[in-house]
Amino acid sequence: MKSSPGARSWIAAGVRHELLTRALPALRHDMAAPVSVVRMALLMLKRQVAATPIDPAACEERVALIDNQVSELVQAIRSLRDWELATTDDGITRSALVAQCVNLMRSAFDLHGVMLDADPSLDVPLDAQDEEPRRPAGAALRYLFLGALGYLHDGAAEAGAIRVEADGPDALRFIALPREPGAANPVLDAHRAPRALAIDAIALQNLAEDMGYAIAVEGDSVRFSLATG
Repeated sequence: MKSSPGARSWIAAGVRHELLTRALPALRHDMAAPVSVVRMALLMLKRQVAATPIDPAACEERVALIDNQVSELVQAIRSLRDWELATTDDGITRSALVAQCVNLMRSAFDLHGVMLDADPSLDVPLDAQDEEPRRPAGAALRYLFLGALGYLHDGAAEAGAIRVEADGPDALRFIALPREPGAANPVLDAHRAPRALAIDAIALQNLAEDMGYAIAVEGDSVRFSLATG
């Protein structure tokens, strides 16, 4: 029986949930790291306040550290809104999209012996990123980017690296490269979903269509346009 539009939307929602689940370890780390620093700074501050005489300069230094880490924690919590499709966002540049998603998944893929390699042309300095065009719907593009990575991670046989390249001004291409002979044995179960939850071509295509993007799967490579339609 052919699935209804509503059913296809539920399928796409399930794919997004799986992708968010894979990214959660990195997101948790971004929120837990400032908390650890704050706890240590508070411990040191208590000792300094209890000391005789009190060193005002040292106390001010600890308070400034705590304030800085609380700001980072708030920023990390607010970044969770970046995953909400229903929220209107400010869009995202291509270089920022690549940097964010590669940084999110690099450690998980490294554990599985899969290196993430972004073409140097996609590494735009911060002071030049304002000159890049911003693509709308940053959350949708983030899910699609992670979907392409997940598809090649789950399905490419013996992939040792996934390379991300620019394909014209408005598209990205992902290419799975074979593992080099003699490479170290990976941790085979790290961040790889059970086969029932693997991102296959049908899941990836469903995700793209639900969000209004065109994607092409060609063997061990994926291409998608950053423009809708």
